[in-house]
Amino acid sequence: MKIVIVGPGAMGCLFAAFLSRQRSREHEVWLLDKDASRAAKLGRQGIDVEGIAGSWHADVRSTADPRDIPAADLVVVCVKSYDTKNAIACIKPLITEDTAVLTLQNGIGNIEIIGEAIGPDQVIGGVTSLGATWLEVGRIRFAGKGETIIGRIDGKTSVQMRMIRELFNKAGLETRISQDIKGFLWSKLVVNTGINALTAVTRLPNGSLLEYEGSRRILRESVTEAVKVAKRKRIKLLYDDPLAKVESVCEATATNVSSMLQDVLRRKRTEIDFINGVIVRFGQELGISVPANAMLVSLVKVIESSYEKAVGAHQ
Repeated sequence: MKIVIVGPGAMGCLFAAFLSRQRSREHEVWLLDKDASRAAKLGRQGIDVEGIAGSWHADVRSTADPRDIPAADLVVVCVKSYDTKNAIACIKPLITEDTAVLTLQNGIGNIEIIGEAIGPDQVIGGVTSLGATWLEVGRIRFAGKGETIIGRIDGKTSVQMRMIRELFNKAGLETRISQDIKGFLWSKLVVNTGINALTAVTRLPNGSLLEYEGSRRILRESVTEAVKVAKRKRIKLLYDDPLAKVESVCEATATNVSSMLQDVLRRKRTEIDFINGVIVRFGQELGISVPANAMLVSLVKVIESSYEKAVGAHQ
């Protein structure tokens, strides 16, 4: 099986490292980057992983040119959601009618974007609870163990999905198949809605959001709004008390730096449009008031557009 991981961020590198450790004659793992110099460095130096599983190293095949890679059996998309469309256009030559494309991205909308480009039957949605922090090129921190859930929007289970489950589990990536991947995607969205943007604005780790009345109040308001939207859309969430779930995630990942805060600290574009922005858009369509999410979207966009003007930006 030829496996291509698209995107060398924290999660892409984590999956590439785990799968590359299982390298054999049967499996060939590639990491595809849009930056040629970074791809070359990853190919030379590999990936160093530190954190909850100790410190270890994985050699990886890496390139910025899809022509270097034979046709893929499995493509795992780990790019930021705003790069999905361009990434799929880039890798289209690797995709045959037998290729499975698995998205392990944040937010809502990626399955639809990929499906429009290659056809919906080849797209598999995914949600992972694994935690990873990008430290520098080729170096990541494995910050939290968790399950990876995969499934098709239509609820069907394919042979390809079973093969992916077996492959990931053998590599040490606990994985199972769900017939309701939409419920998992929206359940994760609700959690991210309460945590990610708020950490980006406050620059606090996840657990600290619960320590201050102001941040705790905004968290509750944004989650409540997201749940209202999900209910109106008849999405079945995985937990009876979404607010309690979000707060428990904060506690369980107390020291974790969210992906959106990582983006802000690195002065990168965030995925706000695919997380809180989704709640704002659906809220407007459904006539549901979502002021907390609208405020968080506005604040994060201000932060994004003012990196160079922020106090201390040039220190």
